[in-house]
Amino acid sequence: MIYRLFIELTNRKSTSRLLAKFSQSKMSRLFIPSFSRIYHINQLEMEKPINEYQSLHAFFTRKLKSDARTIFQDPLSVISPVDATIEDMGTIALDHSISVKGKKYSVSEMLGGNDKVQKYLNGTYIIFYLSPSNYHRIHSPISGKVLSQRAIGTKSYPVNKYGIKYGKRPLSKNYRIITEMYYNGVSMTMVKVGAMFINSIEILHKNAEVEKGEEMAYFSFGSTVVLLFEGDTFTPALKSLPCPIQVGECIGYLKETRMD
Repeated sequence: MIYRLFIELTNRKSTSRLLAKFSQSKMSRLFIPSFSRIYHINQLEMEKPINEYQSLHAFFTRKLKSDARTIFQDPLSVISPVDATIEDMGTIALDHSISVKGKKYSVSEMLGGNDKVQKYLNGTYIIFYLSPSNYHRIHSPISGKVLSQRAIGTKSYPVNKYGIKYGKRPLSKNYRIITEMYYNGVSMTMVKVGAMFINSIEILHKNAEVEKGEEMAYFSFGSTVVLLFEGDTFTPALKSLPCPIQVGECIGYLKETRMD
């Protein structure tokens, strides 16, 4: 219960900072076994034995064994960038809005401006929600070029499924890092949405190009990822929602246009 209170539902700045400080302390390692038990963490796929993690933060941001996830390799496929539950998917409306859990979000507001919004008209959006039980590292959904990357937003409200439904538009208000990528004539944007009042997103990749499945970042707290595809360039392979998904699993295909 205490983990759900502090990690899933808190939105107070003081509580967030206190939790962050405590989770990185050596004392917090005492809570790792109970955290693992409550959230049913699969210890067999972890990179290290549970007793080697020196803090709750280190355990939460853990890496997996190199063979723990299989990356779907079709060149035009798009893979899940995270272990998560796909909560929503749909078409970006004529007014450049998306509807998530009955609430409208402006894509322009989400991206922090109007300069790159038009291309997403009638495109596809996909919402990935990460719970505390999930592996929290973020991988590239495609191989291609990184066209741009920027951080916007300051405050961060809860981004669990209740926060998305009842909160203050967290997908377009929270601190977030926006990465625009390009492959085979198609642009795709990945929005990594921070949780709570602190910067909970750490960027790892530095190169102008990435390989599908390559590790790009990690969340320090449970959060959300939004993928945006322009126009009619993406065909989903998902059958029903909500849908649990793991890194490397195919979520759809890009339209074959031209090879760079």
